[in-house]
Amino acid sequence: MAKTAWIFSYKIKKNVTKDEFIEKTQRLHDEVISKAKGFISWEHYVQDSTWTDFVLWESEEDANNATTVGQGHDVTKEFYACIQMNTCRALISQLVKKY
Repeated sequence: MAKTAWIFSYKIKKNVTKDEFIEKTQRLHDEVISKAKGFISWEHYVQDSTWTDFVLWESEEDANNATTVGQGHDVTKEFYACIQMNTCRALISQLVKKY
């Protein structure tokens, strides 16, 4: 089983500050995502106004199963309420080789 990454890029809404967004992300991480089977890490990157997240999982199965782990949680709704959903791009990619 190869490690698998969720790779997301998006822009946050103009009325949301960086600090507010980081706080919502931290709560989602702490309360939901980090508790999912196979979770390894979540990293945020930003260039200008485009954010890119790398969320690593132990396996493709874990990554796929985790796509629904946040459903029904208020912290998930709060996180996604910060994002301009029309700018969101997502991939689930399996590790081929690490150099």
